[in-house]
Amino acid sequence: MTDYGHELLFGAFLPPDAGQASAVLALSRVVEELELDVLAFQDHPYQPGFLDIWTLLSFLAAPTSRVRLLPDVANVPLRPPAVLARSAATLDILSGGRLELGLGAGYFLEAIAAMGGPRRTAPENVDALEEAITIIRRLWTPGPPVHFSGRWYRLEGASPGPAPAHPIGIWLGAYKRRMLELTGRLADGWVPSTGYADPEDLRPMTRILDSTAEQAGRDPAEIRRADNLSGRFGRSGSGFLQGPPAVWAEQLTELVLEHGMSTFILGPGPDAVGDLRQFAEEVAPAVREAVEQARARPAGSLEAAPGEAEGAEGEAATETAIRGSVGAQTLLAVHEHLRQELDQLREVMGEVAAGRVSAARARSQLHQMTMRQNYWAFGAFCASYCRVVAVHHAIEDMRMFRDLRLADPDLGPVLERLSADHEAIAAVLTEVDDTLVAMIKDPDHLKDAETAVDRLADALLPHLRVEEDQLLGPIANLGIEV
Repeated sequence: MTDYGHELLFGAFLPPDAGQASAVLALSRVVEELELDVLAFQDHPYQPGFLDIWTLLSFLAAPTSRVRLLPDVANVPLRPPAVLARSAATLDILSGGRLELGLGAGYFLEAIAAMGGPRRTAPENVDALEEAITIIRRLWTPGPPVHFSGRWYRLEGASPGPAPAHPIGIWLGAYKRRMLELTGRLADGWVPSTGYADPEDLRPMTRILDSTAEQAGRDPAEIRRADNLSGRFGRSGSGFLQGPPAVWAEQLTELVLEHGMSTFILGPGPDAVGDLRQFAEEVAPAVREAVEQARARPAGSLEAAPGEAEGAEGEAATETAIRGSVGAQTLLAVHEHLRQELDQLREVMGEVAAGRVSAARARSQLHQMTMRQNYWAFGAFCASYCRVVAVHHAIEDMRMFRDLRLADPDLGPVLERLSADHEAIAAVLTEVDDTLVAMIKDPDHLKDAETAVDRLADALLPHLRVEEDQLLGPIANLGIEV
């Protein structure tokens, strides 16, 4: 991965709590006073305890003058795209060009339907979001009346306008493959959140996004990468963003240089003002300085000095061998991590089913898992495991299998079989997702969820063994990167 060279932005992700409206407004003023770059709010119109995001952002545009405003992310199923386009352009004009538009496909399907929104499946919401992006951009572009006939939205001669005060970026909240592909094809920005996309998840997700962008004829560097952060300042602890500002700065600098992230939006803890102050006054300057130094470093400055290694041919051969062994070790490490987390998932589900562990205790145990230190809910962890497996397989199909097939055509039959396994496992993952949603709504569905996870194990574990038996040798011998 790489640093895409974007300007670094730092901001705040505040809860739009209707019960503490005065505190929300006061904290927003702190964000402006600290000269943070982004002020963001989540959009869940079906939450009766939340302030409406467009009313809130419009209200805050008046007392602020520099901070960028971001719906993080707008619920498109409940906000018709033609109206959303005009609302966004209007707020951009009134704020002096300070709006960026975060969009989401709509995850909570039943809550959307309860508010009178369309009752669609998750894949249908992704398709509808693609249509919505097209409509929004066409209504921002001066020209003749717009006609659009899609499956989910229609325009029959809508006049474009008003034009935004600046080119508003469309940032998508994306985690799964189809949303990442949509981001790569059409979006100006990508805005995942810690807990749903932790640092170890970013590399495979970014590969999907960048590969799709390139296939669409785009430069991946066109896409800004943001991150909604959660963490805790204090003494050093295990995990991501757990410790003093220096630890935060080091970890965020790595995200910039290794994963191309360039916008960091903090959801503060109970000491919101203190957290934001440390973030703005200590973390942000340290990250900017470290990244600036890295970007100013001459190309090749990290290479070995002359005389440190001799024999160009021998060095090249050694490098090839190292790359191969590293690729094999990477695949083994990923597989072992998937096995360990699956074991823990099944163990906790068994404890809950046997009544030996309460829901609170289960949440506490799952909170300690290395793969999901920031997940607070049993169902959320289970769903995230499905996503990690799906992303891993997507990367294998799009990159590793392709490279192996090009390097050794004789591997074709093995790779075809493994790709077919990926399709079968994807179907099981969908079943697991469905049963987990049902279980969260009704604990009586726990048995169904257990059965689905067992079926996932029966499909996944033999598949991992076959990959290791058939591919580790070729990966090492051919120098394939994983």
